[in-house]
Amino acid sequence: MSTVLNELAKVLAERKLADPESSYVASLHKKGLNKILEKVGEECTETILAAKDAEDQDDDKKQALVYETADLWFHSMVMLSHLNLHPDDILKELQRRFNLSGLEEKSSRSK
Repeated sequence: MSTVLNELAKVLAERKLADPESSYVASLHKKGLNKILEKVGEECTETILAAKDAEDQDDDKKQALVYETADLWFHSMVMLSHLNLHPDDILKELQRRFNLSGLEEKSSRSK
């Protein structure tokens, strides 16, 4: 697993138990899953808009897309942490799919 993802997962697990007054992550956990999902949705929308803007290949717009995608990944990891999942769970699923064509993987979902 990526060292950065592993380190972030560790920090998120620690912050899950921190004082909500001093930790953004703890405050999200205290507000509950719906608030976390709201943040994931917000970051998803911002990522989509940044990707649309980055289509013209402008470096500043590409950097904005990187920034927004990092926010999306971060909040997705907070969501996973809240549900007692780890980035390894996602990476294992991606690894499982690695030798499947996208069409094969998609058709296997309906079985």
